[in-house]
Amino acid sequence: MASLPSVSYSITVRLEIDGRASAVSSLTNAVERVGGAVTALDVNSSGRERLRIDVTCAARDTNHAQAIVEALDAVEGVTVHKVSDRTFLMHLGGKIEMRSKVPLRNRDELSMAYTPGVARVSAAIAANPEDARRLTVKRNSVAVVTDGSAVLGLGNIGPEAALPVMEGKAALFKRFADIDAWPIALDTQDTDEIVRAVQLIAPGFGGINLEDISAPRCFEVEARLRELLDIPVFHDDQHGTAIVVLAALKNALRVVGKELGSVRIAMSGAGAAGTAILKLLLHAGAKDVVVCDVHGAVHQGRGDLDANLRWIAEHTNSDGYAGDLAGAVRGADVFIGVSAPNLLSGEEIAEMNEDAIIFALANPEPEVDPEIAALHAAVVATGRSDYPNQINNVLVFPGFFRGLLDAQSHRVTPDMMLAAASALAAVVTEEELSPHYIIPSVFHPGLAQRVAEAVREVALREGGVERHEN
Repeated sequence: MASLPSVSYSITVRLEIDGRASAVSSLTNAVERVGGAVTALDVNSSGRERLRIDVTCAARDTNHAQAIVEALDAVEGVTVHKVSDRTFLMHLGGKIEMRSKVPLRNRDELSMAYTPGVARVSAAIAANPEDARRLTVKRNSVAVVTDGSAVLGLGNIGPEAALPVMEGKAALFKRFADIDAWPIALDTQDTDEIVRAVQLIAPGFGGINLEDISAPRCFEVEARLRELLDIPVFHDDQHGTAIVVLAALKNALRVVGKELGSVRIAMSGAGAAGTAILKLLLHAGAKDVVVCDVHGAVHQGRGDLDANLRWIAEHTNSDGYAGDLAGAVRGADVFIGVSAPNLLSGEEIAEMNEDAIIFALANPEPEVDPEIAALHAAVVATGRSDYPNQINNVLVFPGFFRGLLDAQSHRVTPDMMLAAASALAAVVTEEELSPHYIIPSVFHPGLAQRVAEAVREVALREGGVERHEN
């Protein structure tokens, strides 16, 4: 599957060129000849003989970016001075910062914000610990916790390398839900140590967002923290993905006129995301599901089942199918992949039922080429931003946590997740719904608020406390 130029591999090349009339067009032509895309051309100084120009281009990857620079350098009369990777420039010094919400302009304000006035507030919280949610940053703060063991498509790269991703997550929390989120990168991949570390820092936060922790460790970490803590714990790789998948599937089924309880679903991937998707689908009413991993279909007769796979075997595949993924897909209505690239061909997709739905979510290379899948399926979704119907967790987690914090909830429940999925699906109106638009853009006005309201309503019904400003 050929990739297209992307802003994530964009560069700005500062160069000089002679002042002839065709100079600028020669730069654009050079970039286009090697498959790049010019997104901006800025003349930052001009003279009769020479022009200094910043050329901004989108590339496919780092090697392609270098090829673009070489093509520009080869243009007659060009001198390349500097090449800047725009993505790295955005990350210089980090992407987030802490700012005070209160003025500290004089001694009076300092005395109230800090000593001696702050002692009265601390004493009030000591007498009534629940006041911490009202009188401190706890009321609006989330810890984004990782051990760096399963970062994006990069794998086990460690806590320091995971930090830019956690910063990005924190920035998204602020941008879409006005939540103060803090990246916490732990230098351990020991389950006991992770659980203990999060338990120790929990008093400072209103919620815990576990991120990029590999399976099966992530299951135990989440389960134990939910037992230990009185604030909600949410593993976004599991539950955020599951909520978006369910929302998108609800709308895809609307497109093809089928019901969740009557379709056959074939899944590829039995890790953290796959298991969470499966559990939420079953909770929502799915009945006929077969899950495959690298060894084929998960069924009760397999001899290699760990606790997670055993649960899957007990709750799916009632016919005991024991074949491979291609066989599981044959005659299915829905395929959901959260696994590995290029597992299915167009011919195998063609053997699905009429009006098939394909969610090929492996990133960056999906389980089947989306363009080929579209020749045989009615609806196709991926995890990529360069195709329609991107399944992206950012559609959920800001609003989900906004609802939890506003209700001062102590937990996350399946009914909250169902409510979030329904709210997200409902953002797409009947007039907007189409095979190429089953899920809204993250920039859709009011999206996070819609999800937050749905979660908050369930949380309050299940024992949360209404948030008040005073």
